[in-house]
Amino acid sequence: MKTLETAIEHWFAQGTEAIGNAEALAAFLELRTALEAGELRSAEPDATVSLGWRVNTWVKRGILLGFRIGTMMEMGGETLRFIDKHTYPVRRFVVADGVRVVPGGVSVRTGAYVAKGVAVIPPSYVNVGAYVDEGTMVDSHALVGSCAQIGKRVHLSAAAQIGGVLEPVNASPVIIEDDCLIGGNTGVYEGTVVRKRAVLAAGTVLTRGTPVYDLVKGEIYKASAEMPLIIPEGAVVVPGSRAVSKGKGAEWGLSLAAPVIVKYRDEKTELSLVLEDILR
Repeated sequence: MKTLETAIEHWFAQGTEAIGNAEALAAFLELRTALEAGELRSAEPDATVSLGWRVNTWVKRGILLGFRIGTMMEMGGETLRFIDKHTYPVRRFVVADGVRVVPGGVSVRTGAYVAKGVAVIPPSYVNVGAYVDEGTMVDSHALVGSCAQIGKRVHLSAAAQIGGVLEPVNASPVIIEDDCLIGGNTGVYEGTVVRKRAVLAAGTVLTRGTPVYDLVKGEIYKASAEMPLIIPEGAVVVPGSRAVSKGKGAEWGLSLAAPVIVKYRDEKTELSLVLEDILR
């Protein structure tokens, strides 16, 4: 991979000079193939760093290189047609891939890894650079954004939005670790990390500027200049609100959204997730 990294960095630095260059295209195609095979990731677990995840910025530069050198083309069939860069053609699955792709409007972009046992329910979308691990369900109207990392046995419920990140290239992608339940109409953005077994109740929205209030431990979690917002392992997060205490906001009785950790997963929470196995 070091040779590939060197090639990607070189051609990305060339700017528009890489357009039409066969070597630049070959380097990109090698990167795209490795991403789809799960051999390469835009971010990967690394116990030696404080976040527990290492961002591979050169991989994101390689994805951007693919857009830069690509030319617009028509693709698809007679009744369902697309227009996109030729470097990102329509991706097709076969039974041997072990991925359940349900009819009705599913799109997985080339350059995304989708493991065996994943179910993708329409309409939903998995963007380039994303990594979706074994046993995960991407439910209807769900989005897995560019470079997002989704762990094993995760349920992204209907209309869940997992934000993507390609630029700035050094920014961390959204990371959802193993065995999480992401409720319907949730939004997880701007590099937020949701640790293992956490539950986000329907309607919860997490961003870099969102403080999260832990009623169990009496703490407030926020992002910093160095670290993204991190939801603790096993936390159960629900939408909440906090009163505006100053100015017109106080005078008008306004409040702001504030996600709240009300408990940590226990046996009752586990029982409520049994339905997941049936659906898969």
